[in-house]
Formats: sequence, C-alpha cells, structure tokens
Amino acid sequence: MKYMYRSIELAKKALGNTYPNPMVGSVIVYNDKIIGEGYHCKAGEPHAEVNAINSVKDKSLLPKSTIYVTLEPCSHYGKTPPCAKLIVEKKIPKVVIGTIDTTAKVSGKGIKLLEQAGCDVKVGVLEKECRELNKRFFTFHEKKRPYIILKWAQTLDGFIDIERTNDSTIQSNWITDSTCKTLVHKWRSEEQAIMVGTNTVANDNPKLNVRNWTGRNPVRVFIDKNLRLDKKRYIFDNSVPTICFTNQNSPFIKEKLHLIKINFENALLAQILRSLYMYNFQSVIIEGGSMLLNTFIKDNIWDEARIFYGNKRFGKGVEAPNIVGKTKQEIFINEHKLKLIKNETI
Repeated sequence: MKYMYRSIELAKKALGNTYPNPMVGSVIVYNDKIIGEGYHCKAGEPHAEVNAINSVKDKSLLPKSTIYVTLEPCSHYGKTPPCAKLIVEKKIPKVVIGTIDTTAKVSGKGIKLLEQAGCDVKVGVLEKECRELNKRFFTFHEKKRPYIILKWAQTLDGFIDIERTNDSTIQSNWITDSTCKTLVHKWRSEEQAIMVGTNTVANDNPKLNVRNWTGRNPVRVFIDKNLRLDKKRYIFDNSVPTICFTNQNSPFIKEKLHLIKINFENALLAQILRSLYMYNFQSVIIEGGSMLLNTFIKDNIWDEARIFYGNKRFGKGVEAPNIVGKTKQEIFINEHKLKLIKNETI
C-alpha cells in the first residue's frame, strides 16, 4: 500500500492543472525499491505511467518490476498514446491499479488489454483514497454535473454579513484574517469556476481571483436575473473569463463575458449546473451569498462545505446557512476554526 500512497502523493502535485483530465500518479518498483515515478502534470502532456517509465534509468529492470498507478491506464488514442499499450510494450509484468476509470472511453478496457497481454493485474488498492483524489473527475462523469464546494465564513453569533440597507455603501466585512484569505485564494486556484449571487456582487464588489496566491484564476460565474448590476463592478472588468446567468437579452458584450439566458421560474440550479456541465466545468466553489448557498443546501446539491468560524460578533445581520453533513476535519488557523463537511447523502 505504501507505493500506492506515494502514487497518490505524486498525483496531488498537479491539483488544479490537469482539467479535463484526472490527476494520476505512478511509481515503478523493483525488488521493493522505487526505481521510477511520475505524475500527469497537464492535459496534453505525457501521462503518469509514461513519466514514471521514462524516469527509470535502467530500463532492463522493467520486465522484472511492478508498476503502481492510481487510475486505470488508458487504452485509447487521444492527445497521447494509450498507457496500457506502453506498459505491455515495456513488458512490465505486474500492474497495481487504485481504481477503475469509469468513463466510457476506458471503463475496464485498459485492464482488459493488460490482462490479455499476460500482465498480472490487481485492482482496488486504496480504491477509496484514489476515488477521493479524483472526486471532481468522477462526479462530473458519473453525475453529469460539476463537483460543488460551498464556502463561507460566519461570526460567533451566526452571521455571514452585516445588516444592509438601500443606503449601505459597498464594503466587505471580513470575519477572519489574511491567513484564511490566502488559503481561500489557494482553493480558488484549484477549482475551475467560482460562483456568487447578485447581492454578493452588489454589496461586496468581489474580484473573485487568486491575487493572494500564485495560480490560475477560476472562471467567474454570477447571477444577474435582470442585468441590473452596475457595470463598473469588478465582475465586469474583462480581466478573467466570466459567465453571467440571466433572463435578459443584452447588447452588453465584452470579450471575456459570456451571457447565458435561463428560465428563472423553472429549476434554477438544474439549468445552471447543466450549462456548466455542457461547458466542461468539473468543479465550482460557491462563495455566496446567503440566498445562493441556501438554495444549494435546500436542494441537496452539494458535495462538501468549508466553513470558517471567526471570533467576531455582528449582533444582527444575514444569518449563516444551516447545513447538515459529516464533519471530516476541524482545524484552527490562528484564532479561527475551519470545519470541513462532506455530504454523504448523495
């Protein structure tokens, strides 16, 4: 199992960089010693098995070795040749696989190719961990929607925002600190899209980028039913690809702004998620506001929640969502608590 754990560790290095491909890690072992290892770094580039094989200095050892890989080797030609075929060509006799690739192009075909060539194939080693590694990939292909992460920060007295009035000025009411903010920007770099509601854009004027972290900005997604938002908001600055869900036709067009018209009277989330799926988004992080978060919770369409508990009190304001799930982890960041919750009912 230690070699599969190492393969998972390698795969995680590419988090946020392999879309639309899964993250995959691989090690090659001879005489209980790792002689090669690799991971898939980016879509279009060599797969994990290729990089692991190429890293082996003495190729004569391959016919006496075992290759470990977190995901079933592919058997089809895409941007790169099939990895299962390469393993056969290199005469690697034993193949240990974390989990089957359930997508239609693979789904057991790689395993069948290896077994027909005489390889000793073992499947399901640390399967749970290997599926967790690619939770976004599997959710997208099996549930036909993006993997959904809910995120918010709440005060000690259970509010996520101050009480707003029509005369309120734009302001962000930080509940946590700069360390938590940096972590959130890191999270953003790991997901394909970030989504907020109309009121969040109007009240907070968020940039929704990764300015406090080095990485790729997610595609910004927001809702503006009647296109009433001030076009001077950052969301319209054309700095990052952006999607707006609306019920209006509009001549307001910018290079990186894409309007998608939907029917707000009929299954709002279903339409939004269907559109994001059609545009090949495997993950989206929902950062507010209260109405949008509660809609996902009410419809039970979410996979995990990341909740910060700050040490401030607002006294009154917008109440934090009420969510029920399995707490997977609780950690403290300075004086703030972060709770990670999984939805195990879907």
